[in-house]
Amino acid sequence: MRLLAYVVKRLLLLIPVLFGISIVTFVLLRLVPGDPLRSLLPQTATDADLARIRERYGLDRSVVDQYWIYLDKLLHGDFGSSFQTGAPVTREMFERLGPTIELVTIALLVALVIGIVFGVVSALRVNRPSDHVIRVGSLAATAIPEFWLALLLILIFYYELGVVAAPVGRYGASVSFPEVTRIDLIDATLAGNAAAVSSVASHLLLPVAALAAVTSAPIIRTVRASALNALASESYRCAEAHGLPRRTLVHHYVLRESLAGVPTLAALIYGNLLGGAVLIEFIFGWQGFGQWALQALQVRDYPVIQAFVLVSATVYVIVFLLADVIHAVLDPRVKL
Repeated sequence: MRLLAYVVKRLLLLIPVLFGISIVTFVLLRLVPGDPLRSLLPQTATDADLARIRERYGLDRSVVDQYWIYLDKLLHGDFGSSFQTGAPVTREMFERLGPTIELVTIALLVALVIGIVFGVVSALRVNRPSDHVIRVGSLAATAIPEFWLALLLILIFYYELGVVAAPVGRYGASVSFPEVTRIDLIDATLAGNAAAVSSVASHLLLPVAALAAVTSAPIIRTVRASALNALASESYRCAEAHGLPRRTLVHHYVLRESLAGVPTLAALIYGNLLGGAVLIEFIFGWQGFGQWALQALQVRDYPVIQAFVLVSATVYVIVFLLADVIHAVLDPRVKL
């Protein structure tokens, strides 16, 4: 019951947070000089043409009136229509959000496996050659931009070795399957299409590798530091002195202590990846959430930018909520 009450409380706090974010985003966008609709009209357009399109999107009203109209639509699940395409933002958003969720979730899971395994191994073999290799590797991964690593992976594994699919799109043009969840790997699996599953997995390989390699570095360092603290603790030394097996010591002391801080770090990484994977999406033609927002930002497409900020904030809050719950499960000293 305490856990349920905590989750409900956090979700209720999401309402004022999103309300405040919507106001700030709405006002800041309209403080930027210039008319966002002017760039969408041909050079031969007259002032009357501009006035008509401004009236169509409600930009001829005061900022206060615009916000209340926007808020009323938002409460009914309507983010408005894109200035660029004229299509409903809600539809475009869900078309782009699923592929990005798929990409960053798989990349984070791979990074967690790499980070936890190498972090614990590095701590257990501290100051040995394997520890030095892992530390140098994590340091190098921190310094390497993910877009440069992505280009290097394309050069090696596609152009030189030819062992992966062409880095264009999310799956091959020759495969098709019903879009149910907008997450390609799940949809292809639900369709029972083995060729589509293989194509999606092949196209995921390089972008996931690029993101996971970079994001695993801070996880390795965090896990290693926590594991070293556990190895130096009095409880570990006491258990070791009583002759507990090595596997039991690693599982009950080192691994559990090392994982305590990982959920919060993973939540932070996930939130950053959601909008920060835009360069990877651009390189691999992913047509994802971040790339959609970047294109909108270049032409100041108000409805799209506002939707991106609100959805990103919602994901941040939910992910950190899950991180707090997992942290409490891993560490009984934490009270929700």
